Amino acid sequence: MVKCLCALCAIILSAGWPVLAQVSQSAAGIVVSNRDPIQPNAFNPLPLGAVEPSGWLRQQLEIEAKGLTGHLGDFWNDVGSNSGWLGGTGESWERGPYYLDGLLPLAYELKDAALIRKAKQWVDWTLTHQRPDGQIGPLRNDDWWPRMVMLKVLTQYQEVSGDPRVIPLMRKYFAYELHELPNRPLRDWGKYRWQDNVYSVLWLYNRTGDRSLLDLAKLLHQQGYDWEAQFANFKYTSKETSARLGLKEHGPIPDIAMQTHGVNNAMALKVAPIWWLLSGKAADRDELNHQLAMLDKYHGLPNGMFSGDEHFAGTDPSQGIELCAVVETMFSFEQAFAVLGDSRIADRLEKVAYNALPGTLSNDMWSHQYDQQPNQIACTRAHRQWSTNGPDSNLFGLEPNFGCCTANLHQGWPKLLSSLWMATPDGGLVTAVYAPNRVHTKLNGVDVAIEENTDYPFRGTVQFTIHASRPATFPLVVRIPSWAGSAAVAVNGKTSQVRDTAFYPIKRLWKEGDRVTLSFPMDTRVSHWFHNSAVFERGPLVFSLSLDGQWSALKKYTAKSADWQITPAADWNYAVELGDCAASVKEDSVSSIPFDVKNPPVTLQIKGRRDAGWTVQENSAGPVPLSPVTSRDPLKTLVLVPYGAAKLRITAFPFLEERSQCRAAARP
Repeated sequence: MVKCLCALCAIILSAGWPVLAQVSQSAAGIVVSNRDPIQPNAFNPLPLGAVEPSGWLRQQLEIEAKGLTGHLGDFWNDVGSNSGWLGGTGESWERGPYYLDGLLPLAYELKDAALIRKAKQWVDWTLTHQRPDGQIGPLRNDDWWPRMVMLKVLTQYQEVSGDPRVIPLMRKYFAYELHELPNRPLRDWGKYRWQDNVYSVLWLYNRTGDRSLLDLAKLLHQQGYDWEAQFANFKYTSKETSARLGLKEHGPIPDIAMQTHGVNNAMALKVAPIWWLLSGKAADRDELNHQLAMLDKYHGLPNGMFSGDEHFAGTDPSQGIELCAVVETMFSFEQAFAVLGDSRIADRLEKVAYNALPGTLSNDMWSHQYDQQPNQIACTRAHRQWSTNGPDSNLFGLEPNFGCCTANLHQGWPKLLSSLWMATPDGGLVTAVYAPNRVHTKLNGVDVAIEENTDYPFRGTVQFTIHASRPATFPLVVRIPSWAGSAAVAVNGKTSQVRDTAFYPIKRLWKEGDRVTLSFPMDTRVSHWFHNSAVFERGPLVFSLSLDGQWSALKKYTAKSADWQITPAADWNYAVELGDCAASVKEDSVSSIPFDVKNPPVTLQIKGRRDAGWTVQENSAGPVPLSPVTSRDPLKTLVLVPYGAAKLRITAFPFLEERSQCRAAARP
C-alpha cells in the first residue's frame, strides 16, 4: 500500500476505500496514475491549480474573467440565480454545467476569490442535493448528458480543493447509473457523448479501485454510439443539408444529424484513446490518427479544425465551425495527448488554441461567434452557405444562433493552461504546450517549481528557470514541434542541436536557478488546401489578410454586452505570389491583448494581385478559384496578421502563376 501524503488520502483510508496505486504530492493536489487493469497513460495530467498563468496568457485569462465568464450569470437567465442547477425553476439542462466547466478552473487558476465564491455556489448545490437513490441535478430533467458535464466539473473541483464530499457523491451516483442504465439507456446527446461519462468514471476508479466502475464503463461503451465504426467506413464525405439530414423544426434529431454534428465529432476525438485504456487493443490506440485523417480529407479547414456549421460542410474555407466544437476539440486533444503521448496531437492542439479559439472571440471577450470562417469577409445578419445554421451565426454577440456556445466557450483558455505540463511515468515533467506560466509540484520528494518565460507562439524562444527546495534529479522532457523539425537546447548556457525527435529528455541533477532555453526555427511555410489554395503559416500560427472591419451594434444587452455586425473596409479578393515564399516577417512587442489586429506581435508581408473573378456568393467569399490563376491587376503589398487577431479575414488564397519553388508545409 502506498504511503499517503495528503489529507485526502487519510479521508479515503478512514472510509475503508482502496488507496490509489501511485500518488505523488503536488502543491495543488495529487498526481494520479492509472490503476490496473487500465492501461498506463503516456503522461499523467497535473491537478487543477498546479499550473499558474503568467505573461500574455495571464492577461487573456484576466480579460476572460472581466468579460462574459465573470458576469454572464448577472444578466443571462440561463445561468442566472434561477437555474435548475441552483435549485431554481429555470434552465435545467446543459447550460449551467457547461458554464461551470470553464468558470471553475478560471476562478482557481486566477485565485480570484469572487469567482471562486460564484463557482462554489453551483458546486455546493450539487453536493448538498444528491437524492437518496444517488441521482444528482435538477428534478425537472433526468437526461444523462448534462450530468456528464457536471461530473467533469466535480473532478476538477476535487483536485483543486480536496473537498471530501466529492468522491462519496460520485461513487453513489455511479452506483445509481449502473443500476438505472439497463432500464433507462443512453439516448440522444448522451448516447453520442458517452466517452465524457467514461472519462469521469475512470478518474474515480483510479482513486478508489472500485471495480464496479469498470463494469459501468463497459456498459456505457456498449450503449454509446460506435464512433470507431463510423470512421472505419466513413461515408460523410460531402457537405450536409437539412433535407439530407431529415431535420425538422420540431421533433427528435435524426441519427444521421447526430453523427455529422460538429460538436459531437469534436467530443468523439477522445473516444478511441479513452477506450484503449480499457481495451488495450492496438486498433483503438491507432484510431485517432485515422479519425483525423478522414476529417481533414473531407472537412479540414486551415485553422486546425474541421467544418461543422452545424454539421459537416466540406473543405471550402467559407464554411464555418462552431465555437463549442473548438473548445471541445481542445479538451479532446488534451486528454488524447495524455493517453497516447503523440506529439502531433500537441501540435494540433496548439494550432486550434492559437488560431481558431481567439479567432472567434472579441478582444474583450464580451462577445463571440457561433460559427467562424477562415475566409470571413463580413459578419452580418444574412443567409450564408451554412449546412444547417441560421442568419445570425457569424455575428459577434451574446447568443448568436444558439446559446450553447455562450455557456460553453469559457473552458478553452483555462483548460489549456491546466494542460501545459504533464507528469512523466519516471517522475519528471513534460512540456505539452508552450505558453508563459509557472508550474509547481513535488518530484522525488522535492518541491519543484519551473517558470516558463516566453512570447510563444509569436516567438520561437522559450526559457525555463528551475526552482527547487534542494537539488533533485528528474527528467525534464521538452517537446519539439513537428513544424520546427529541430531545436537548439541550452542548459545553463551549454547548447545542443536537437533534430529528428519529437521529445528531448534532459535528466540531470537540477539545482536552484538552473536554466534551459529552447530556440525553435520560425520559418514561414505555405500549406495547400481547398482548390490548391495557399495558406501562410509560421510556427503554430496561421496568418490572414485583415479586412479592417467596422463594428456596429445591432442590439445592446448591457453596457458591455451587445450583438455586433462587422463590415469590411478593404478589398479581399487577392491572389498571392509565392516566389521564394515571398513573405517578410516583422516582429513587434506582445501587447496586453496579444490577438489584437491593431497591435499584432508579428506580421508577414506578401505580394498579391486582385482576382476579379473571385466574387461574393451567399454573402460570403465564393469558392477559392483553383490555383494557379492569372491577373493583370497591379501587384500590391499585403500585410498578414495572426488568424486569431483578424475577425474579418482571408486565410486561404489562390496563388498566381508567377511562382518559384517554395517549401510547402504538410497538412496536419
